[in-house]
Amino acid sequence: MRDGLSRLLGARARLRWVHLILGGALLMPYFLLTQVGVGTAAGGVNALSSLPLTLAAYAAALPLVAVTAVFGLVRPLSVAAVRAMCGVPGERLAEGPARSWAARGRTSAWWTLHLGLGALISGMTLAVPPMAVVLITLPFVSGLRKTELGMGWFSTEADPYVAPLFGIGLLGGLVLCAAGAGALVARMAPVLLGPTAADRLAAAEERAADLAVRNRLARELHDAVGHALSAVTLQAVAARRMLERDPGFVREALAAIEDTTRRTVGELDAVLGLLRDGDPARPDAAPAPTLAVDLDGLLARTRAAGATVTAHQDPGPGGDWAGLPAIASREAYRIVQEGLSNALRHGTGPVDLRIRVRAGHENGHRENGHREDGQRELEITMTNAPAAPGEREPRTTGGRGLRGSAERAALLGGSVEAGPYEDRWRLRAVLPLAGGGR
Repeated sequence: MRDGLSRLLGARARLRWVHLILGGALLMPYFLLTQVGVGTAAGGVNALSSLPLTLAAYAAALPLVAVTAVFGLVRPLSVAAVRAMCGVPGERLAEGPARSWAARGRTSAWWTLHLGLGALISGMTLAVPPMAVVLITLPFVSGLRKTELGMGWFSTEADPYVAPLFGIGLLGGLVLCAAGAGALVARMAPVLLGPTAADRLAAAEERAADLAVRNRLARELHDAVGHALSAVTLQAVAARRMLERDPGFVREALAAIEDTTRRTVGELDAVLGLLRDGDPARPDAAPAPTLAVDLDGLLARTRAAGATVTAHQDPGPGGDWAGLPAIASREAYRIVQEGLSNALRHGTGPVDLRIRVRAGHENGHRENGHREDGQRELEITMTNAPAAPGEREPRTTGGRGLRGSAERAALLGGSVEAGPYEDRWRLRAVLPLAGGGR
């Protein structure tokens, strides 16, 4: 009994009733327009003075409702109202305006159902309660029985209490109609306002694009901040060990720490600027480093940590890295940065770094993970001896750095391999160079 009353008069049922009344209010401009047309067509009479003409005006308003529903804002407004007032879970409803004609057709059907059914419930809500009050009080107010309300047939002495029962029945019928119409609208909302296949595809693409941006920012933060923290830690440890024996080395290490942190703050500011829509980085924020701009600085800061790094560079024609495409130079710098960071943390002894631009072969297939179709390639090879298990720094990043390097290379159609190679640890990356422009 209580559950039944809750379904008829509970908070959700009352909100759905209000939702239907709003639909009836939205129909009024259409109805007022069509009742003028119907009255004119009927010979210049007032359509509201005749029930058949009123119903004709109502019927004529529904096609106008359906046509106007093809505009893009109708679906977002309807979805917001349904979520707030009909108790329909948000994940069952579409986001944003209808893009395809199929979605617009479904939105048009929903708009017509909501406004058409809402107009009927609104009319009943306005008319039934006053009529029910009159019928309920009719046996007890003699003046009502004598008025010309068309209800004189209730004044017979046969059964004077039929009118109140009829009034109560009208109120009950109104509640049942409103609850039933509200339940119908709530049931049809996911069908007519739910996401189409195109909406699901657009949402999936939006989520994929958002995930790609998040992954890119995660890579940038890891490579910039993670490498800087590792380098600063190693430089500070080396400076502490040499504090008494080699003050000159300590000064170089402290200068390297200062330079590393300054650069990292600039890079961090640039990445954080990307997180704010419409908030570009400060004009003085550091640009993303590249091989041409900061490879020598990266090597110098790594050596300042006490590491021995032997670098062999072969930029190809032109003799410097400025001729590389900007995106390849930027991603290659991050790969070298991550490789040096891993070599310092998990390896021992001198690091041998080789970077060269080479021409591919002409047979147009892949071998050992790189292209061989005549296109130039940038090859990065880094090796050093692996540290003994007890000397290896504990891994705290779960391998995200090397995975990020592989993702960087894959974006350019290249590859990254890292792991044991003969008796050494090796990182090898191959990046195709599409043309030579920036």
